[in-house]
Amino acid sequence: MPCSIPKAGARLDRLPIAGFHWRTVGLVAGGMFLDAFEIYLGAAVLGALIKSGWSDLAKNAQFVSSTFAGMVLGAWLAGILGDRFGRRFSYQANLLIFGIASLAGACAPSMSWLIVARFFMGIGLGAEIVVGYVTVSEFIPPTHRGRWGSALSALTNIALFMSALLSYLIIPNYGWRWMFVIVGAGAMVVWYLRKKMPESPRWLESKGRYAEAERVLSDIESEISRTHTLAPVLSAPPPLPIARSFTALFSKELIRRTIVGSVILIVLNTVIYGFIAWIPSFMAKSGMSIVTSLGFATLMSFGGPVGGLIGMLAGDRLGRKRGIIAFSCVAVVLGAIYPNVTSPAAIALVGFGLVTTIYVMVAFAWALYVPELFPTDIRMRGSGFCNTLGRLMTVITPYMVVALHGRYQVSGVVIAMLSMLVLQIVVVAALGIETKGRSLEALTPVEDNVPDATLEASRPMR
Repeated sequence: MPCSIPKAGARLDRLPIAGFHWRTVGLVAGGMFLDAFEIYLGAAVLGALIKSGWSDLAKNAQFVSSTFAGMVLGAWLAGILGDRFGRRFSYQANLLIFGIASLAGACAPSMSWLIVARFFMGIGLGAEIVVGYVTVSEFIPPTHRGRWGSALSALTNIALFMSALLSYLIIPNYGWRWMFVIVGAGAMVVWYLRKKMPESPRWLESKGRYAEAERVLSDIESEISRTHTLAPVLSAPPPLPIARSFTALFSKELIRRTIVGSVILIVLNTVIYGFIAWIPSFMAKSGMSIVTSLGFATLMSFGGPVGGLIGMLAGDRLGRKRGIIAFSCVAVVLGAIYPNVTSPAAIALVGFGLVTTIYVMVAFAWALYVPELFPTDIRMRGSGFCNTLGRLMTVITPYMVVALHGRYQVSGVVIAMLSMLVLQIVVVAALGIETKGRSLEALTPVEDNVPDATLEASRPMR
C-alpha cells in the first residue's frame, strides 16, 4: 500500500454529512427498529396465547427464557464474527437469522415449536444491537457521532410504542401470528436493501485489506463530492494490521475500558428489565386496574424516544462520560422519589421522568460510548463481550425482582436499582475516558499503536 494514501479514519472523519450517511444510518435503524419491535411484541403475544389456551404460564416462561438465551448467544457471536468476517457479514447474517426465524414462528404448529423458533429469533436480536451501533460509529464523523448515534437510539425505542399499538390493532382481529409475519417480512426487506451497504473501510484497513478499503473509500468520496466540497486530508502511512486475541480485552491497555463498558451495560440491562419492564405489574399489585396500569405504562413508555431525542441534543455537547454520570445522578434522585409518591398523576410524572432519564443513558452508552471504547480490530468483540454480560443479567433479573418485591415491595426493587446506578457513577468517574469529538483512531490506547508515524496519523487533524 503506497504511503501517499491517507488512512481510512482520517478520510471518513473529514467528510460532510451527506446522503450516504443518511442512507447508512437509515438502513441500520430499520434493522434495529425491527429488533426492538420483536422483543417488545413478546408480552402481547404471550397474553394472547394464554387467553386462547395455546400456552400456559410454564411454557410462557420457557418462551421468555429462550429469548434471553438466544440474545446472550447472539451478542457473543456478533462480536466474534464481526471482527473476524466484517461488519457487513455480521449485520446481514443476524438480520437473516431473526427474519427467517420470525416467519418460522408465525407458522409454528405448537408452543414447543414457537419456543425453538424464538431461541433463533433471540440470536439475531442479540446480535443486531451490537452490530448496529458499531457500524454507525465507524462511518459517522466524530463531530456528529453523538447526534447520529442518539438518533439511532431514539428511532429504535419508538418500537416500544409501535409494538403496543399494532398488537392492540392486529392480535384481537387477525391473531398473534401476523405480528411475527410483520417482523419477518420487514427483516427480509431490510436485509435485501442492506446488501448494497459497503464494508467498513476502518475494519478492512485493520485487516491489511488496503486495496478494498481504498475502493470503498473512493466510492464514498465520489458520491459525496457530487453534492459537497471535500476538505483535503493529509497523507499518512496506513496502520499496520493488528491481530489481537480476545484476551486483549483484559490487557493493561484495555482492562479499564472493558470494566467500564461491562458495568454500564450490566446496570442498564438490569434497570430496564428489572424496573421499566415491571412497571405494569408493580402498578397492578398496588391496586390499580389492568387498564389503568397499562395506560400509565404506555404514557411512561414515551420516555424512550424522548430520552433518545435528549441524547441527540446533548451527546455532542455534554460529552459521553459527563452525560452518563449526570443522568445517573438524576435517575438516582427520581428513583428515590418514585416509591414515595401516591397519587396516580405523580406516579406517572415521576415514572415518565425516570424512564426518560434511563433512555438518555441508553443513547449515551449503548449507541455511543461502549463502541468508542475499543480499537477497530477488536471493537466488535469488546462491544459483544459487554453486551453479553448485560444480556446475562436479563436472565437473572426477573428472579431478583420477584424475590425483592416479595420481601420489600417496590421500595426494595428501587433501592437495588439505585445501588447499581451509584456503582455505575463511581466506575465511570474513576475509570472512564471522554470520547466526545475525538476520532476513533485518536481514542486507541497509546500502547496499542506501533510506529510513531502511525500514532501521529491517528490524532485528529486541525
